[in-house]
Amino acid sequence: MLIRPIRESDFEPVAALTNIYIRDTAIHFAYDPVTAAELRELWTRQRDTYPWLAAEVDGAFAGYAKAGPWRERAAYKWTPEVGIYIEPRVHRRGVGKALYARLLECLRAQGYRSAIGGITLPNAPSVALHEALGFVKISHVARAGWKLNRWWDVGFWQVMLGAGDAPPRPIVPPPG
Repeated sequence: MLIRPIRESDFEPVAALTNIYIRDTAIHFAYDPVTAAELRELWTRQRDTYPWLAAEVDGAFAGYAKAGPWRERAAYKWTPEVGIYIEPRVHRRGVGKALYARLLECLRAQGYRSAIGGITLPNAPSVALHEALGFVKISHVARAGWKLNRWWDVGFWQVMLGAGDAPPRPIVPPPG
């Protein structure tokens, strides 16, 4: 398995994978498919602040993890929201855990203090992944979203990344 920074050439498989989760699951709350161009543009705007990583298994794209703003106001900038999408063919093979662990390492190195992951519930595998990496549940929003002809709850998990109560230091660009 190879974990590396996202490249511009990754956005066709990134969009194809994201669209599986949009089209077939309640894991992603969008209704409409995304394009590679839309995701590339989002990454281009955020790449100097937030890491996006890709995983390869046997030389083929296997998933991605990304960070982005959790809330927009300035005081929140030390806590990004994170997300991960793994190709179904490699589920339960450790790809998600390795990819997410590397994303959290990058965020620590950049100076972020914590990260937030949102999980559509029920989703025992995602809860287990987050908790295996040190995330703890901090909230539960009942019937937060309507998708696939039913209401879904959303839980939020947080992991602490850095230096306790010390004053924040400037966020540095992502590695790679």
